[in-house]
Amino acid sequence: MRIDAHQHFWALERGDYGWLTPDLAPLYRDFGPDDLQRALTANRIDGTVLVQAAPTVAETKYMLALAAETPFVKGVVGWVDFEGADAVDQIATLAAHPALVGLRPMIQDIPDPDWMLRTDLGPAIEAMRAHGLVFDALTLPRHLTNLRRFIAAYPDLSVVIDHGSKPHIANRSFDAWATEMAGIAADTQASVKLSGLVTEAAQNWTVDDLKPYVEHLLEHFGPRRILWGSDWPVCTLAASYGTWCATTDVLLDGLSVADRAQILGLTAIRVYGLAAEIAA
Repeated sequence: MRIDAHQHFWALERGDYGWLTPDLAPLYRDFGPDDLQRALTANRIDGTVLVQAAPTVAETKYMLALAAETPFVKGVVGWVDFEGADAVDQIATLAAHPALVGLRPMIQDIPDPDWMLRTDLGPAIEAMRAHGLVFDALTLPRHLTNLRRFIAAYPDLSVVIDHGSKPHIANRSFDAWATEMAGIAADTQASVKLSGLVTEAAQNWTVDDLKPYVEHLLEHFGPRRILWGSDWPVCTLAASYGTWCATTDVLLDGLSVADRAQILGLTAIRVYGLAAEIAA
């Protein structure tokens, strides 16, 4: 099985995508299942995990409705207001939907870099753990020290770091990111997504630009803690779906068939608990 562990859909008329403005012209239109199906078929992708793109429960319900009618969507990572008085109830309600596999606060857009360490988030985090949901960490390199502390505070919570925590590939910033990621890999059971890297690279990026970052993740997290994803359609700002798939093949070329299978699907199935959905 080959699983795309990170893709998005959106409908502009819904009006809650604050980051999505006309300045992002290639992305400023609706993207739905029909837009992605051809790329999945061409690249032999068996299923996807649909990830939130707006900080609203309404968008999560929209995604869950799409999942119910889209066979290739095997799981949904949604959103709740972790600070809300009704967060625990909201999580329980959403978790009743079989497609919900995780939640993602948009940490990269939260002004307070210490937000994830707030003690008042505890009830929501514990509710996630109780319902078996994965915490998708949408972080930047500047968040990694706090992310390490957050994961240590909730050792039973399954955490996936989106997009390798978005290293600054375009300016070849490596050492500080690499040190923090190695520490998280050594001290926690967190996993990481091999996704979103092309949009962090320079416009004329090459495979060699990405290689040090991918090799570092492989060395420290290993194939059983790495999930492949496309970040479609955001990735199309820098590469087509097919180009990212071909680039991944080059980056993983030295691995065994078994290790490639982990990264390209089995890790996502295990981490997000997709086995039952895939069997169906």
